[in-house]
Amino acid sequence: MYKNTIVKIPGETYVNGLTTSNLGRPELAKALEQHKAYIRALEKCGTKVTVLPDNIEFPDSTFVEDTAVLTSKFAVISNPGALSRNGEIHDMEPVIKSFYETIYYIKAPGTLDGGDILQIEEHFYIGVSARTNLEGARQLKQIFEYEGYKATIIHLEKFFHLKTGIAYLGDQTIVVAGEFIDHPDFKSYKKIIVPREEEYAANCVHVNDYVIIPAGNPVTKQKINEAGYQTIELEMSEFRKLDGGLSCLSLRF
Repeated sequence: MYKNTIVKIPGETYVNGLTTSNLGRPELAKALEQHKAYIRALEKCGTKVTVLPDNIEFPDSTFVEDTAVLTSKFAVISNPGALSRNGEIHDMEPVIKSFYETIYYIKAPGTLDGGDILQIEEHFYIGVSARTNLEGARQLKQIFEYEGYKATIIHLEKFFHLKTGIAYLGDQTIVVAGEFIDHPDFKSYKKIIVPREEEYAANCVHVNDYVIIPAGNPVTKQKINEAGYQTIELEMSEFRKLDGGLSCLSLRF
């Protein structure tokens, strides 16, 4: 059960953020409206939303998930893999400290983005990607195991972040796309398989009584509903343009 969420308003420089997509330049006004709708959805899910002001020094800083990994007992301040994003942790650290007493840090040369971390009950999966290197993954695995959790490192082949292609809905049920559909590390879970044309919908977020999903993915929505979950659909066009998904926009704990 999530009680709190943290989000950060997109700043004027958001349109200059990093991207690997060819979807065009984001429209700031539309991004701000979509972000407001995201906050309303988190409130509907029953969480208290801490809204941080924008920081124009860091165009990508609305994607707060990459700055930390939060558990019920402790927090880990990450070391984002993109050089232009690394300073985002300095805005986030005092906020995290207001909620947590026990805080760990990923240290150079290790790099780690929170979007590469998936929690399934007491088991954490850590993706090694373009942004999270093996040293960062090993540091985090050591922290998890010290705290009594199980941790598995997974090397990504195609997806940008681990959670680009997988989400956990509870009750041992995962939403999967692409390389994770037949991945051996996830063979024991019940799967909701996302069709190739709706791959973006694999990055959905289960928050208490709802699953928040990107709008425009009817097959995936139907499958999630048929599995017994209520859904909230949100327009995500302006965040998708900068490789962002639903999970990227918040820290949930």
